[in-house]
Amino acid sequence: MPYDATKMQDWQIAEAAEENMPTPEEWRKRLNLKKDETIPYGRLCKLDFMKIIERLKDRPDGKYIEVTAITPTPLGEGKTTTTMGLLEGLGKRGKNVGGCIRQPSGGPTMNIKGTAAGGGNALLIPMTEFSMGLTGDINDIMNAHNLAMVAITSRMMHERNYDDEQLARLTRMRRLNIDPTRVEFGWVMDFCAQALRNIAIGLGGRMDGFTMQSKFGIAVSSELMAMLAIVRDLADLRQRMDQITLAFDRKGNPITTGDLEVGGAMTAWMRNTINPTLCCTVEYQPCMVHAGPFANIAVGQSSIIADRIGLKMFDYHVTESGFGADIGFEKFWDVKCRLSGLKPHVSVLTTTIRALKMHGGGPRVVAGIPLPDEYTKENVELLEKGLPNMLHHINIIRTSGINPVVCINAFHTDTKDEIALVRKAAEGAGARCALATHWAQGGDGALELADAVMEACEEKNEFKFLYPMEMKLRQRVEKIARVVYGADGVSWAPEAEEKAKMLEKDPKYNEYATMMVKTHLSLTHDPAVKGVPKGWALPIRDVLIYSGAKFLCPCAGTISLMPGTSSDPAFRKVDIDTKTGKVMGLF
Repeated sequence: MPYDATKMQDWQIAEAAEENMPTPEEWRKRLNLKKDETIPYGRLCKLDFMKIIERLKDRPDGKYIEVTAITPTPLGEGKTTTTMGLLEGLGKRGKNVGGCIRQPSGGPTMNIKGTAAGGGNALLIPMTEFSMGLTGDINDIMNAHNLAMVAITSRMMHERNYDDEQLARLTRMRRLNIDPTRVEFGWVMDFCAQALRNIAIGLGGRMDGFTMQSKFGIAVSSELMAMLAIVRDLADLRQRMDQITLAFDRKGNPITTGDLEVGGAMTAWMRNTINPTLCCTVEYQPCMVHAGPFANIAVGQSSIIADRIGLKMFDYHVTESGFGADIGFEKFWDVKCRLSGLKPHVSVLTTTIRALKMHGGGPRVVAGIPLPDEYTKENVELLEKGLPNMLHHINIIRTSGINPVVCINAFHTDTKDEIALVRKAAEGAGARCALATHWAQGGDGALELADAVMEACEEKNEFKFLYPMEMKLRQRVEKIARVVYGADGVSWAPEAEEKAKMLEKDPKYNEYATMMVKTHLSLTHDPAVKGVPKGWALPIRDVLIYSGAKFLCPCAGTISLMPGTSSDPAFRKVDIDTKTGKVMGLF
């Protein structure tokens, strides 16, 4: 029986559901895993990826389901809620189902967004562990990342303090001549701390480090997190670890983790991160949590590793992409599926009437401020004006060869006429459409969605990539801009175009993924522009190079790797029950 989500907060629903959450031993029996294939962590467990994939390597894959969304409001449109609801709905239908989502960062959890556990009766548990560190993957990534900074900053100090003979004797390495103005790497921590975006380090005497400017990013923006999401196994991670560019020398040559001989130790710190953590919905369908990379500057997906074992363990495996289909699905389609070799059966397009009204010209939506009446009262005219945004996202997915299922993620303020209008438009575009009330009703509210997804999974698709790997970088960007975003073309800043030409001349960059960087709040580069704008060009101001992840990141607009904490952050509502030790106030 679902909990009363109108009277209980998410953390209260989670606390009630966790009383009967399966133990690691119960999960092992339920999922038919061998005793040495689970790694217990208190009331949680990790799944030993290498052992499971080896044992099940010859088992046919299950159905591969991706969840994405239309262009969201700043509040988000409930992709994770839809993912949890779909797992519960398929579970209600008696299916062997599981999934995987990304691990949330402590920054958003303690800031304005809150955790990413879903909501209501479509919620991931245990919520506290999920929201606050889980089994330590982000901490291990922070340690590995910051070890690289320790390696390069200490090396710079020693090269300054010693002559060549002393350096060779003390470090057993050649002089690297690192340019202090071209140290590209920075430090990371898992909070939103705008005060650390630009810092000075090495203040003090000669033995207190090399004095220079430096910076912090949030942990999930680390290239190591992006690598965890895309590697196929531990050997792949180890190989990439030596290829990360940390800085450049005074002649412009890259200085890598391999040059500093730190890649092995970094991989040692991350050895346990290779295994997904097993959690579940409040109705106890299994859901892995693995990786949590940025969705704008990185791939924004849970891991290839989790999808590989999920497709072997489950008849239906559900994975979620960050942001709307223009970013999340495009990267799932052109990057993740290309790297994994996996072919999806269907994509679920999460849609809300609230977001469509915003795209129809509704008032500005601001997190932390009550919604204007236009979003909580019937307004069919405003909704109709916003429908082109949904239709555009349907077309993005259909361009890949997949016919999507549109999920109307229902709010209690949605009216019958509004729901009927969205359904008519989606079906008129050739997509299946399902109304889902999983937030209020859990799996019972997602049965229509589950049925539509199962039906779509049986439909043959002609999945194909948007561009071949042989296509040059600028051509790829042009195609993504025109086909996915609806732009008339691309406008390159002179410096960015010069860098792109240089990269196109070097054959090694042909195998690098094109990882577009732009706002998630608009199809354009401008977050204030809503709907489906016409007559615009996508400006590219720079191309970032991530040599470990093997990403080329064309940047449309300015992206900060360290978000700021708001004036009314979520941590003000979080506390602990001193009698039970339980955390309260997470949302």
